[in-house]
Amino acid sequence: MGIRVAVAGASGYAGGELLRLLAGHPEFELIAATAHSQAGQPVTAVHPHLAGLDLVFAATEPATLADADLVFLALPHGQSAALAAALPDTVKVVDLGADHRLRDAGAWSRYYGGEHAGAWTYGLPELPGQRAEIAAASRVASTGCYAVATTLALAPLIAAGAVRPDDVVVVAASGTSGAGRAAKAHLLGSEVMGDLTPYKVGAHQHVPEIKQATGATGMSFTPVLAPMPRGILATVTAVPTGDADPRAVLAAAYADAPFVHVLPEGSWPHTAATAGSNSCHLQATVDVDSGRVIVVSAIDNLGKGAAGQAVQNANLMVGLPETTGLSVFGVAP
Repeated sequence: MGIRVAVAGASGYAGGELLRLLAGHPEFELIAATAHSQAGQPVTAVHPHLAGLDLVFAATEPATLADADLVFLALPHGQSAALAAALPDTVKVVDLGADHRLRDAGAWSRYYGGEHAGAWTYGLPELPGQRAEIAAASRVASTGCYAVATTLALAPLIAAGAVRPDDVVVVAASGTSGAGRAAKAHLLGSEVMGDLTPYKVGAHQHVPEIKQATGATGMSFTPVLAPMPRGILATVTAVPTGDADPRAVLAAAYADAPFVHVLPEGSWPHTAATAGSNSCHLQATVDVDSGRVIVVSAIDNLGKGAAGQAVQNANLMVGLPETTGLSVFGVAP
């Protein structure tokens, strides 16, 4: 018998990726997957790529999840807190939603609305000291997808004093799976193909999370919907404070991080190289004209940006090596 795990909200894209990772995990035993409108259907009716996974979606109720040692919550923002509160204290929980990421109740109200549910341990192991905090926690709030791509690119530079925290500019493109599985007109193939579309310009909900995680104090963030199913490419720029080599700062910060790869000089991240992995690829330079530091970050938004990150956190919480059941290598072509 392995460590018993369950997934709430398993019918979505992040939930489906969680099921795929957990089904192949050597130490986790998947005992339940819940959904809302798909309750009662076989998992394979919604996720045909999981053929052979003999599981039926149950209703999303505390009783269905309470027998697990650890529960993943892959629910829409604002729906995790009530369900988590109804689970026994003995059940460890990893929340892929935003409910418990922010420490500032005012920031929650401004960007999400509704009542602030309180902050849990933040689930980004690569931040200084965070592995130990995650390992000691019974409740962990995993990162947002844009947040992890940007934070990994920016946090070491601010921590080292290599860039100013008050003038950060981020432009990040994401695949359509980041918008969820619900049918929406602007996500139709005919609308997305051959098009790049900015959205939530000047008011994206990941901004306070990124500022909290990196120490940035001023940020312009522009997300872009790209015609691809998965992946994030974030271009992060900031004003240097001196002549420190940004690539060297990143390489030193992530020397012992199994999932973060600072690429060789002259090689730049691209999303396809991270598809299917829990890795983040980084490269940095200084703009010859403006003098701004530029860092480019690539992740799979369903991997390091969601399900892979959640499994990495869960591994730490139950005392396993953080790499267990996860791949550092992408899938190509």
